[in-house]
Amino acid sequence: MKALHLLTVCAALALTVSHARGEDAAAGEAQYAESCINCHGKAGRGMASFPSIAGRDADYIADRLMQYRAREMVGPNSAIMMSWAEKLSDEDIADLAAYISATFQ
Repeated sequence: MKALHLLTVCAALALTVSHARGEDAAAGEAQYAESCINCHGKAGRGMASFPSIAGRDADYIADRLMQYRAREMVGPNSAIMMSWAEKLSDEDIADLAAYISATFQ
């Protein structure tokens, strides 16, 4: 458990560095259109059992994606999200967080 917590902290620090470099919302938009839109919808409001991500800030989105990537259970759709998040780099997460938080307010 401590190792998982340490991994999460390290990922958060790496993401902080990524935030300092600046995010690429256009890259986030492309990723959203390729993967996220299928469950979260065109406006980020969710569909069926998939939650709305509209109105969430970049830190929330990034933290949640890092939790899924670390294979943490955070809700009923965690297994689905884990399979998507495991493919994301820190830069991908920063890009998606920037796009989602700026677009779906």
